[in-house]
Amino acid sequence: MTLAFDRVRFVMTEPSHPGNVGSAARAIKTMGFMELALVAPRMGEISVQPEAIALASGATDVLDAAVLYPTLADALAPVTLAFALTARERDLGPPTLDIREAALLAASHLAGHPDTRVAIVAGTERSGLTNAQIALCHRVCHIPANPAYSSLNVAQALQLAAWEMRYALLNPSGAAPVVTGAISAPGADAGDGSARCDPGRRPASSEAVQALITHLEQALEAVKFLDPAHPKKLMPRMRHFFGRCALTQDEVDMWRGVCTAMIATAHRAYPPGKSG
Repeated sequence: MTLAFDRVRFVMTEPSHPGNVGSAARAIKTMGFMELALVAPRMGEISVQPEAIALASGATDVLDAAVLYPTLADALAPVTLAFALTARERDLGPPTLDIREAALLAASHLAGHPDTRVAIVAGTERSGLTNAQIALCHRVCHIPANPAYSSLNVAQALQLAAWEMRYALLNPSGAAPVVTGAISAPGADAGDGSARCDPGRRPASSEAVQALITHLEQALEAVKFLDPAHPKKLMPRMRHFFGRCALTQDEVDMWRGVCTAMIATAHRAYPPGKSG
């Protein structure tokens, strides 16, 4: 199996049924993937419960290797392109793709740089993903099921996502979708492999981007552009903006420098103890 398969992570947030965890392990292994992440399971040692082992049907190696994370942000820390798997329409959120477009975009992203990592994020069995969890992802993707009955079990949804990912990765000549603000690896079209070797063009991880957004929030407060008592939707919009931008690590470092300068300038303009 190509190394790109090893850079795809399937994430289950707050799973409550061991059977679904076992079924998800089986689903992704049948498509050649091995990385299962469990965020804040609602049952202790959920992956070793008898029902999980039974429904894994031989994919116990995936269960054994499953990593538990306290938060979705932790699970996505090394990821450079994350897809939130949901059927619900959102008023504010990342751009939306169907699962086939998402898989093609993921394949293009993985082909562009060896440090890229992709995640498919599924929500809880009952309520799916929250708006805050979706905000940590770069894209929303949906499965175009029967509109009169579109409900899918979480393991079934991951099975379909894993199949589309497998097909896209085994057919690299497939054209990537045309999507506003689409994320491909920076410099992927250079044709000479230079982007693969240039550390300055390495795609920024989710952890780095989230740290930048925290720093930016501090800077905007310091220059009095953001009122923490009345934040409105400024920071969610900033989060979605940067999520669409496919930032490189150098660009994150540049923006962090801008934030540091903003805070320093604000402290000179508004010295502690003086009203602004």
